[in-house]
Amino acid sequence: MSGALAARLGAALDRTLDPAVAAFARELGEAAGARAVLFYGSNLRTGSLEGVLDFYVLLPGARETGLWPRVSYREKAHGAETLRAKIATMTLTTFAEAARGETIDTTIWARFVQPSALAWTGDERAAGEVTASLAAAADTAARLAVAVGPEHGLEEDYWRALFRATYRAELRFEQPGREDTIIAANRGHFEGLLPLALVDAGIPFAQDGATLTPRLDPGERRRTLAWWRKRQRLGKALNLVRLTRATATFDGAARYAAWKIERHTGVAIELTPWRERHPLLAAPGIAWRYWRARRRA
Repeated sequence: MSGALAARLGAALDRTLDPAVAAFARELGEAAGARAVLFYGSNLRTGSLEGVLDFYVLLPGARETGLWPRVSYREKAHGAETLRAKIATMTLTTFAEAARGETIDTTIWARFVQPSALAWTGDERAAGEVTASLAAAADTAARLAVAVGPEHGLEEDYWRALFRATYRAELRFEQPGREDTIIAANRGHFEGLLPLALVDAGIPFAQDGATLTPRLDPGERRRTLAWWRKRQRLGKALNLVRLTRATATFDGAARYAAWKIERHTGVAIELTPWRERHPLLAAPGIAWRYWRARRRA
């Protein structure tokens, strides 16, 4: 990890957060015995407390087997309001390996080349390890960006090519042009990031003003594209398996679904203890009550 890339990412991670977000992160981290908690997503950019706050809780321990991360939903009183959080939990070791592109996963390095904040740490070494993981994510993303991107172009041309490739590989329902929205909303984050990541990844390039010409070795390009094709083939299947698993293991799924329904339709769903314990079994009945409520409306 180069000093310039580490300094840039470390400064970005160390941004000031709303005290309510920091307190929520601390509560989640301490309850889980975590090493660090990352905050990311649209609420990081806007500073809003509305909607759902997105956290990654990074635990101590070895590389996990099976499917990860575990997903849960929590609510927390904040004065007269309610804070809502969606939480992904995994070990920091797994997170680091995924960021380096050593797993078949595409979500970690593609997600965390985008902005995030270190909302809480549980030990002195955690900040450095998280920064190193994000640098690895930037390296992985940059390597693929120049392999699938144009022969020469602006930085945003390469980031655009990267996000288009990853969206096609995953089971996502993104609107066309979503990659442009991400780049436009986070322009300050991405400006100048690609050259730093290319230097860190050992990929030579020429720069003429704002135009970059990566000089990826042909053999390295073939290896990168072969690495990507494997993940591309498995991406949708892996996403589907994760979604299937999440329907049975998403802690707080019923409460999250009820909130989403009310937020988007105005129909309040009563949550009984049985519905909270058995969200899948309760789903047909909830759907029926939702339909009747909409008919009455």
